[in-house]
Amino acid sequence: MPIDSHFAQVQTALEKLSDGVLGWVHSDLAGQRWVATFIHDREPGTTWFYDHATRESRLLFRDTHLDPADLAPMTPVRFPARDGLPLHGFLTLPVSIAPQDLPLVLLVHGGPWMHDTWSFNKAAQFLTNRGYAVLQVNFRGSTGYGRRHLTGAIGEFAGKMHDDLIDAVDWAIAQGYADPDRLAIVGGSYGGYAALVGVTVTPEKFAAAVDYVGISDLANFLATLPPFVRANMTNNWIAYVGDPDDPDQLADMRRRSPITMIDRIRTPLLVAQGANDVRVVHAESDNIVTPLRERGVPVEYLVADDEGHGFDNPENQVMLFRAIERHLAEHLGGRSAASS
Repeated sequence: MPIDSHFAQVQTALEKLSDGVLGWVHSDLAGQRWVATFIHDREPGTTWFYDHATRESRLLFRDTHLDPADLAPMTPVRFPARDGLPLHGFLTLPVSIAPQDLPLVLLVHGGPWMHDTWSFNKAAQFLTNRGYAVLQVNFRGSTGYGRRHLTGAIGEFAGKMHDDLIDAVDWAIAQGYADPDRLAIVGGSYGGYAALVGVTVTPEKFAAAVDYVGISDLANFLATLPPFVRANMTNNWIAYVGDPDDPDQLADMRRRSPITMIDRIRTPLLVAQGANDVRVVHAESDNIVTPLRERGVPVEYLVADDEGHGFDNPENQVMLFRAIERHLAEHLGGRSAASS
């Protein structure tokens, strides 16, 4: 709600330029000439110029490589967790496919002190293009939903935070969107940890999983963080997960770590790791992959020698998405570019 009467008129005019959500605005000192960028699920980065004095406008930028008609709408959804906590998320369904009994990818955000928003999400669009329903949920601990929602995650790693994800999947199944036999869990950083929890705490639930720069050992993760970030950990990781210097809390952290439940993993797994990652170190992935391969569990391991916490180089991003495409096609039955 604008509090300035002049901007109220400007905002009304700007909002007519796009059916997206008004994002970033800039103006001259007189507040007459405006540049506005819109948040949109199918038109990323659309930017307009608007002259309030003349009421004229013109499009400055739109990504012409993407046709909005070919992209999938992202729909806000809501449902209760098993303990009654309201949960919100986003469902993106493939275009021109009946939204029934689809293979579904649960796409878990990182952080966990972040949240998914209605916006253009390249991973969701890639996956829906390959025939998957994509579900994102702002589980407890996600930001933006108030104190109760945020602090409800204290002590709940691999607990109620995971239950929220399972409740989201069960909601999608009950609504008829998802085939319960073709579910995958995919995530990076905390989302990678969530994927590993998914295939250890509930190994029967998922037919495939992708752990991208994810944590396998909470205690080792905290122990290997660079010293300069530890002062910032008191009110988040230590408050929510535990203090590794306290023996009881350390034992609880180990109980909530996928590495201590690795014998439960039977789900085909794709692991991706940056060799130079100082946040989630290389060993976090090695310690999962090596024993799984020794047991004969299907696991593909991508290590990018020139990356840190996430794949930023375009060639590595292509490698990662191609690997995800092949992995999910094999185990969930979606299409791949090679078969299209």
